[in-house]
Amino acid sequence: PPSRSRASMACKRHRSSPMHTSGASTALICLAAAATFSQGYGFSMAPSGAAFRSRAGILSSSHRAAPPLRAAQWSMVDSDAKVKEVLKYCESVYQTKRRPTSTVTAGPVKIGSDHPIALQTMTTAMTTEVQESIDQVMRCADAGADLVRLTVQGQREANACLKIKEGLLAKGYDTPLVADIHFAPKIAMQVADAFDKIRINPGNFADGRKSFDEKSYDDAAAYQAELDYIEETFTPLVLKCKEQNIAMRIGTNHGSLSARTLGMFGDTPAGMVESAFEFARICRKHDYHNFLFSMKASNPKVMVQAYRLLAAEMYALDWKYPMHLGVTEAGEGEDGRMKSAIGIGTLLQDGLGDTIRVSLTEDPWLELDPCRKLKEIADAQRENKVWTEAVPTWRETQRNFKEFAQRQGDLPLQKESDGELDLRNVLHRDGSVLQAVTLKDLASPDYLYQSIGCKTAVGMPFKDIATTDSLLLREVPGEGKDKERTALRRLQEVGVGILVPADVLEKTPLKGAIAVLELKALAAGATPPPAAARTAVTVRGDETEEELAALKTSDAVMVLLNTPDTISRVHASRRVFEYLKTNDISTPVIHHVQMDKEVARDQLVLTVGSQVGCSLVDGMGDGILIEAPQTEVGFLRTTSFGLLQGSRMRNTKTEYVSCPSCGRTLFDLQTVTAEISEATGHLPGVTIAVMGCIVNGPGEMADADFGYVGGAPGKIDLYVGKELVRKGIPSAEACQGLIDLIKEHDRWVEPAEVEEPVAA
Repeated sequence: PPSRSRASMACKRHRSSPMHTSGASTALICLAAAATFSQGYGFSMAPSGAAFRSRAGILSSSHRAAPPLRAAQWSMVDSDAKVKEVLKYCESVYQTKRRPTSTVTAGPVKIGSDHPIALQTMTTAMTTEVQESIDQVMRCADAGADLVRLTVQGQREANACLKIKEGLLAKGYDTPLVADIHFAPKIAMQVADAFDKIRINPGNFADGRKSFDEKSYDDAAAYQAELDYIEETFTPLVLKCKEQNIAMRIGTNHGSLSARTLGMFGDTPAGMVESAFEFARICRKHDYHNFLFSMKASNPKVMVQAYRLLAAEMYALDWKYPMHLGVTEAGEGEDGRMKSAIGIGTLLQDGLGDTIRVSLTEDPWLELDPCRKLKEIADAQRENKVWTEAVPTWRETQRNFKEFAQRQGDLPLQKESDGELDLRNVLHRDGSVLQAVTLKDLASPDYLYQSIGCKTAVGMPFKDIATTDSLLLREVPGEGKDKERTALRRLQEVGVGILVPADVLEKTPLKGAIAVLELKALAAGATPPPAAARTAVTVRGDETEEELAALKTSDAVMVLLNTPDTISRVHASRRVFEYLKTNDISTPVIHHVQMDKEVARDQLVLTVGSQVGCSLVDGMGDGILIEAPQTEVGFLRTTSFGLLQGSRMRNTKTEYVSCPSCGRTLFDLQTVTAEISEATGHLPGVTIAVMGCIVNGPGEMADADFGYVGGAPGKIDLYVGKELVRKGIPSAEACQGLIDLIKEHDRWVEPAEVEEPVAA
């Protein structure tokens, strides 16, 4: 079948061409499934050849250089070398258990595995605006924030910090304040007298602004000289924090790795971890342990890989420092929440993470509700032991957290007996969206066509880029339901698949329908009704090995993985995929989520993102079916496509990397982001970064095709990839300038005419 995604193609290319080394006594390659991107999707599994050669040279010639990452090593003895036993990255892959950590103290708040997961946000007011900052901190605290971060970029902001702290204490608020520090070691020293925690970015604390210049370290002394400079610059802050019991976060950002790290490791999770460890080793040298780590990226898949690698490294070293989780520049609305759920939720399902922030391009207090819901989803997963105990005993041997590989399902083939109906399109190669519809939905065909993303012409539906691939019917229209049956036939004629439970299809035949059988029934000898064109199998995840064996001989075109509420979806899903891979079964798997009770939209997005995204970031799954009768079909469709795009599977709309705003932001980020989204949201395959300032802006350009970055008050810099192409454009002209830039690079298409909405 066609390759599912550019990510899987990149992985195949890498695996077919392993790297070799020569002349190094210890040949080590960091293979933390990582982040050199092709349009934000495919990625290399290792540093570049130049980076590796540089690294190998230092390892073989100097014991003073930073030691290699242990959990990320792959010994390349010869071309047939095997991956070592998968190292531990969480307490258990069979149930959710929090990773044991030390306790970090930030003012009155304690962070670590012995304490509830702490919730954070960050103010958007200029820190020099003391009263506005105080008001925002109070509003965030009232909304449930355990800690609040403020940007401190210079002397004026540092001078305001003590006033902000005193103002809050005067009003009875002892919420710990976190200083966000970039580029300014001296400012960090000053603000430690006022705030409870310091966040430093190892990519620019001592290295300055982001540079894309490649550095080669053939001379170990040159590399060590930079490490010595970091230690000289960073040690005074470490000693001060130790003396005053101030907490610290060593917070790596994928978009702001130093030129040194990029030269040594490439733009990879391994580089992110090593960047943080350079600073952690200095802390440990001075017996300072009141710190934690973060590994943020705007791509949820990279973010998950980096945190898992970080955890594995700490297990290998017997370090127990807590972790702060976050997907940086997640964006706004449903998309921002979905990306955060995929990244943060996936890690929480594995028991990783002790404090979290959902970074949204919205007011800071609005971040707390999705934060709290993600925490509650994880708490329920961890505390409901019945869920995991209900999953039969199994052993995981196939999933490798260090190496991303998209599982390849075989797409349906056409048969002569299919006649005029083309069943090859009931699934999509990059990830499928299925939806459940009712007879009531079918009774309003024009409204249904729009809800499932069809274009229409004189009342006839046509598939578009984000049209639902197949529909699930719990009831088939019978005699006297001509309008409903006509709607179904028209959808089938344009390639929309129709799935019907086998017992329903037996009673009311429908030409070209796919019969859905329960695996237990299939294993007991059940067969599809004669009217069925194909078969789909529903799997729960708690079947016996004997029942699962029925999948070996089944000719089903898809598996619907529908775990009941009584068992853990995450762990039952892993068991099913383990069985499929071990037995070389390539039937596509659709994650089927049923929500019979009415559920708020935010809750639905966060739950699906956490519990299904956890599988998709590991390449386990070929699509999604969300069945929620109380929720509009159109919303379920956009949510489903958002899940696939957030998981880097199927791209159906413009991708935005949008920072959440802070006191550094040089324009009204929410307004500008909305303006850019409205003007450019119809460009699937295009990624646009909207960044308030230069802290992560140029770095995140590596993940974007085009960038809109605040360069100075009232001025915007425009990027193409990593390259600054237009500098200092007046804000009023910048959006049109961005559109012109997209047109110049032949990535622009005119938006389609908006069809008039049809009443249900």
